[in-house]
Amino acid sequence: MPDRKSFAPAASMVNVAVLLVAAGRGLRAGGTAGGLPKQYRPLGGEPVLSRTLRAFLADPRVGRITTIIHPDDADLAGACLAPFGHDPRVAAPVAGGATRQRSVRLGLEALAEASPDAVLIHDAVRPFVGAATIDACIRALEVRACVLAGVPVVDTVKRTDGDGVVAETIPREGLWRAATPQAFRFDTIMDAHRRAAAAGIDHLTDDGAVAEWAGHPVHMVACEEGNLKLTTSDDFSAAEQRLTAETFLRLPDVRVGVGYDIHSFEPGDAVVLGGVRIPHSHKLNGHSDSDAALHAITDAILGAIGDGDIGQHFSPADDRWKGAPSSIFLADAVARVTARGGIVAHVDVTIVAEAPKVGPHREAMRVAIAAACGLPVDRVGVKATTNEKIGAVGRREGLAAIATATIRLPVAP
Repeated sequence: MPDRKSFAPAASMVNVAVLLVAAGRGLRAGGTAGGLPKQYRPLGGEPVLSRTLRAFLADPRVGRITTIIHPDDADLAGACLAPFGHDPRVAAPVAGGATRQRSVRLGLEALAEASPDAVLIHDAVRPFVGAATIDACIRALEVRACVLAGVPVVDTVKRTDGDGVVAETIPREGLWRAATPQAFRFDTIMDAHRRAAAAGIDHLTDDGAVAEWAGHPVHMVACEEGNLKLTTSDDFSAAEQRLTAETFLRLPDVRVGVGYDIHSFEPGDAVVLGGVRIPHSHKLNGHSDSDAALHAITDAILGAIGDGDIGQHFSPADDRWKGAPSSIFLADAVARVTARGGIVAHVDVTIVAEAPKVGPHREAMRVAIAAACGLPVDRVGVKATTNEKIGAVGRREGLAAIATATIRLPVAP
């Protein structure tokens, strides 16, 4: 039993890690879109996991974010994390176990070497967690070791028997609906999980319960009602309506940009287009991976906000970008829109090439571009045409791409 009197307050939490729990299968969501577990389903054009990750990256005290995934979901998780690949705080995902408790312990073990001051453990399917809730949890850890975000119960609570007959009215004073994040001094929760595992305890449904089992006092802090867990199909429908209403009401400034890129061929075995590797007799000549489609889209987005072009932000003279995936450039352009409080609403790219054939890879390109831009696939257009054997492209000396991007921004005050 821990000695509660010996607990020492900390001056501040300057090294905070986050574990996003995304190892479940989402069976209560009433089926999945394309067979996707709910944490990977699109919400407002962006996978739920990506939205949740973005919420925590906004806090400068967060130094590392690790996602705990089902072992079968490596590709799905990789697609969600790819747009954040330029951020060193986003760690490689960790495969979870058969229970939530086991999954979290594996995630904590992955963090043990880094030994953060604190860890926030959060359901990946709570994408609406607010900055105020994250801040409240971190601040509470300055004087507490174990903190749970939750909502005080305001409704009358009834307990029924097996026939649905009310057996008891439970006083609501002191009752909370536990949510996440659940925040802990790292050493405290790591020790509690290890002790529970050693004792064969593997059925606890949240980390507050693990801390309670280990004898630690657990304190509640209030979070917003909107910090909802997406569990059912109705939850997703309500979340989509919420996002649509919020987004279009606050972003009335609609702008369109155009981008163009062309690359010559050189000996090789594949080209990269729209984030997809396509086997071919040549590759594209350029400093990065020479993805003309993503370059054109990047320039279209930058043009829509009047923020230069791709070469201005990622100089081909800079060795950092030699061979770099062009998704980095696109993610940066999208981030520039986001920094202005806006969104990318639609992109359309036409690839001009005699070869290789784009058609067989079109849908994979749309999916990759949608993930990078935070869009639903139906807001991404990918088309292809030849140059009718005219000019350098017609002579198969290279290929080109033309793109348009529509963005929405708030009106400046």
